[in-house]
Amino acid sequence: MQPDLSGLTALEVNLATRTSLGDALTRSARMFGSRTAIADRGRSVTYRELDAAAEAVGRSFLESGLSHQQPVAMLMGNSWQFVATYFACAKAGLVAMPVNVVLAPEDIAWILNDSGTTTVVADAVFAPLLEKILPGLTEVKSVILVGAEPAESTGGVPTRHWKDLALREATGPLEVLVEDRDVVQCLYTSGTTSRPKGVLVTHTAVFVAGLTNALMQGASWGGEHATLVNVLPMFHTTGLNTLVLPTLMIGGTVVLPGPFDPGAVLDAIEAHRATHVMFLPIMYRALVGTQAAAARDLSSVKLCIYAMAPMPDALLDQVDEAFPNAAVILGSGQTEVVPATVLQWPEHRHTKANSWGPPVPTVEVQIMDNDGTLLPAGESGEIVYRGPHVSSGYWNNADANRAAFAHGWFHSGDVGHLDEDGVVWFTDRLKDIIKSGGENVSSVDVERVVSAAPGVQECSVVGLPDERWGEAVCAVVVAADATVAPGELEAQVIAHAKQHLAGFQVPKRVIVVDELPKTATGKARKHELRAGLSR
Repeated sequence: MQPDLSGLTALEVNLATRTSLGDALTRSARMFGSRTAIADRGRSVTYRELDAAAEAVGRSFLESGLSHQQPVAMLMGNSWQFVATYFACAKAGLVAMPVNVVLAPEDIAWILNDSGTTTVVADAVFAPLLEKILPGLTEVKSVILVGAEPAESTGGVPTRHWKDLALREATGPLEVLVEDRDVVQCLYTSGTTSRPKGVLVTHTAVFVAGLTNALMQGASWGGEHATLVNVLPMFHTTGLNTLVLPTLMIGGTVVLPGPFDPGAVLDAIEAHRATHVMFLPIMYRALVGTQAAAARDLSSVKLCIYAMAPMPDALLDQVDEAFPNAAVILGSGQTEVVPATVLQWPEHRHTKANSWGPPVPTVEVQIMDNDGTLLPAGESGEIVYRGPHVSSGYWNNADANRAAFAHGWFHSGDVGHLDEDGVVWFTDRLKDIIKSGGENVSSVDVERVVSAAPGVQECSVVGLPDERWGEAVCAVVVAADATVAPGELEAQVIAHAKQHLAGFQVPKRVIVVDELPKTATGKARKHELRAGLSR
């Protein structure tokens, strides 16, 4: 059955019925117009101001000649202008494409070229980078700079100031046709053995995931709104899709204190009476140390989320003590399946702390073998997903799409199992499983133990070629005390590992380094470690 819509324009029906992320900001602005949407290092931006800026920038994009579903590259750090630019793309039916600004210039240039980008919005600090790469990118026709007054051109490309776009007088609401399955964002995944892949995600996926995250995080639509302190980069799906967008969709306040500094973050939590935080384990370690030295009032925090790496039990206990009223839970997901896809319940903190938690209600998770057969509880295989969170596919990469969607499920590349309660237990990335002496060793299991060893600040575990073992388990560690001799720390790590691991899991080598190579979100770059240590 279908309705008779004769006499109505497509836009009229679309505006009345669609799932559009841009509309979500408008709804928050109409309900909570004078409430602070974003507190950005001393600047408070209300919902009314944020929505007006997004409308103006989106209108300017379209008037400049950008057309439906074209990408807008964003070379921007965390700021209220980042958020307004993202929503401007959503409102205008364009594709927001935040770019990982810590990538090498040649990788950023490759992404801009691969995506067919014609318009780049960038913080002024990245103007020198654009001067370097734009002469080789003939498709880029417009640069919009945020911050310092720009020159007339950047790298030979005409340049405007973001402020001039955002402050334009409104002539009416920006109303263009935006379909539910239109792409709203493209995030390029980190390449390890190949070039990055552009992940295309629809309005529906981001919208459903955003409301699901708000539900799972206990945020409410009303007077007692959530206040999130966020330091994770918004060019990454965790900061953007798991944290910032869900908070804004339900009328909460996002606090952006700038680059991670434990003292400044604790001050922001106390000053804004934050209710929600999410940090990496190494950040939590720094926070609890700083809190122990000079305590702040952190009693307002209701939820502490962590991700990206295991957190030792001793550190979890310290987080419990530092945030006395907060549930402490692990969340997980990936760019291709808008996170969080699995999230611990508060009770799992003490019953299944090493699990990933159950699937969220809008994602189905199963375990699959190499032949496409779904496996029962307790059996290990690849973790696969179904549901509205799943991306619509990779840009310009048919081979990757065929592999990713084989058998009607999205293939994560992660290995794990489901228990009898439907809780997901992660073993490792398929490519990071260590095959040592005929046994499969989970690098994650070894990392969890080594991270808790005396004298270890952080660690990453990789397999290295070995004549006897095939691959030798190797723990690469950063010392908590730089004055400790490497040999002494190695002995401590080995002794601790022998107490808590099976013999085949105990590291054959312990290498002490000053720091680990990491992604922008704190994940160790294991391919770089393997390559560097195998030479």
